[in-house]
Amino acid sequence: MDAILFGAFPYVVAAVSAVGAVRRFGRFRDTVTTSSSQLLEGRLQFWGSVSWHYAILLVLAAHLAVIFFPSAVGSALSSPVRLVAVEVTGFALGITALWGLVVLGIRRLSLRGKNTWLDWTVTALLALQVATGLWVALTARWGLAWFVYTASPWLASLVRLSPRVDLMANLPWPVKVHALNALVLVGLVPYTRLAHIFVAPIEYLWRLPQVVIWRRSRSTQNEVSR
Repeated sequence: MDAILFGAFPYVVAAVSAVGAVRRFGRFRDTVTTSSSQLLEGRLQFWGSVSWHYAILLVLAAHLAVIFFPSAVGSALSSPVRLVAVEVTGFALGITALWGLVVLGIRRLSLRGKNTWLDWTVTALLALQVATGLWVALTARWGLAWFVYTASPWLASLVRLSPRVDLMANLPWPVKVHALNALVLVGLVPYTRLAHIFVAPIEYLWRLPQVVIWRRSRSTQNEVSR
């Protein structure tokens, strides 16, 4: 079973994702959107969205750093103080992401008729991903430290078309679920609203704020007209 899940399944996901990406971004690029209305309609909703997006992006960046720069990360985490600081920060970001996802999920419940079964599937998979990540952080501590010597070489072996299934076979089941669920999410990106991460309006991070005035008093209107 491990040979199928960690040896063959990643290639199936890569093929499905590639086909979907060509089709979605080639012929249906206009559909790449979150398709959500009034996302920031309330203060709670605003902080839920901010918490989810920033926290999950930082966690994703940490994972990518370990994948692409395992030696540098391993060297940086050789200090116990830095390792503890990174682990505590990562767990805090995981809690923040989970809270934000719950808020966004509550918002999705109010958008009746605007959600598909894929939307709910992705939401459930994201919740599972965050939950298993937090569980791994609690039960299999110092994840980034051993990630360098397990998941990173396994992913590298997939690129070399020589899967090292043995690296994943002996890991605890929550780690396996976390890894496999991540693959499923990658495969679903081109077919769901997750595709909007590739067309995110990052210019808003440095753009000057826009002031929208909903009402003007009569005296203010007279002054403007003059």
